Amino acid sequence: MPLILPTPDRFDEWVELIEEYGGPDSPELAGSGFHGNREPRTPALTEDGYAEWLTMLEEEADDSVPLLPGRVHSSSFWIVDDAGAWVGFLALRRSLNEFLREYGGHIGYSIRPSRRREGHAARALRDALGEASALGIERVLITCDEDNIASARTILANGGIYEDSRGGKRRYWVATGRS
Repeated sequence: MPLILPTPDRFDEWVELIEEYGGPDSPELAGSGFHGNREPRTPALTEDGYAEWLTMLEEEADDSVPLLPGRVHSSSFWIVDDAGAWVGFLALRRSLNEFLREYGGHIGYSIRPSRRREGHAARALRDALGEASALGIERVLITCDEDNIASARTILANGGIYEDSRGGKRRYWVATGRS
């Protein structure tokens, strides 16, 4: 299974991954939960920052924890390959606020640049649809940038039905298998 829950024993991989994306301010950290429920503060790339980030992810997954305005409860996963190497991030948002309804969708994911075009996104998205179904979500909205042809193909390969484009984002609805 390419989706695993975050664990405290992968600090060095976390730093390596963030740096490969271009650092903590990279817009490519979609699905990482990196900025989390404590914005505008970004976790430091230290062991304490990593522990803080893991706590933020746990808070966002806990329906009893109040979130900042504009945030929704979500489950964060790491995408791993068959050997267990960390290749990306995926966030499954349990509801949509106005911003997510327009631009972000239920699922956000990103594969580290050095591991793209290996099928990791397609497998992770397939598993995320199963997770969404288990949460009682019948269909999910997934968006991608207009020029991200690889992501559009990944979404289509997982049953995505194109709805429209808004603000530079292609919007797809995907049934989770729950009815």
